[in-house]
Amino acid sequence: MILDDNYFMQVALKEAQKALDADEVPIGCVIVCNGTIIARAFNRTEQLKDFTAHAEMQAFTSASEYLNNKYLNECTLYVTLEPCVMCSGAAFWTQIGRIVFGASDAKRGVSQLSKNIFHPSTEITQGVLAAESAALLSKFFKAKR
Repeated sequence: MILDDNYFMQVALKEAQKALDADEVPIGCVIVCNGTIIARAFNRTEQLKDFTAHAEMQAFTSASEYLNNKYLNECTLYVTLEPCVMCSGAAFWTQIGRIVFGASDAKRGVSQLSKNIFHPSTEITQGVLAAESAALLSKFFKAKR
C-alpha cells in the first residue's frame, strides 16, 4: 500500500461520507504527521449547532492535542473541499506545513480572495480526487433541493 496524497484523500472522503450520513455538508479531512494520521474529522455544524464546527477546525484542535503543540508545521491537512476563509485563517495560525484539497469552492473558498492568507511556509496542492469530492457535495445539495 502506497501512503500518498490519493490514499490520505480517500480517508478524508470516508470522513466526508460520515458527514453525509449525518445530514451535514459532506466535507471531511485528516491531518497526517510523519506518515501517520493523527486527526480525522468531518463537518458537524448542524449536529453541534456551531458554525465553527468545520472539519478542519475540529481536526486542528485534535492534532494539536495529539502533538501537545499548537504548531502543525510538520503536518499535512487533507481536506475534501478548498478551505474557507475561517479555516484558512486557523491554518495560518497553526503554521501547517502543507494543505492538500480536493474540490475547489468557487463561492466560499479562500482562492476567491485577492490575497493569499495561508502561512508563507505552507505548501498548497489542489485537485486531489476533486471529482469524488465534488460528487459527494452535489449529492448532498441535490437532495436538499
